[in-house]
Amino acid sequence: MVQAAQELSTRDVRANLAQVINDAAARGVVTFITSRGRRIAAVVPVHVAEAVVEGKSL
Repeated sequence: MVQAAQELSTRDVRANLAQVINDAAARGVVTFITSRGRRIAAVVPVHVAEAVVEGKSL
């Protein structure tokens, strides 16, 4: 289950990568990574990524 979402710049993700990964794994937090204010990527819990790859709905 996804608990929350946040947005961080690439700079902030670089500085806090361990915490971003832990938030996704332990708390289900989705982190959108932004560059110049645009979302360019996301760190998601593994069950979310697996569902997307397998074409399943959440």
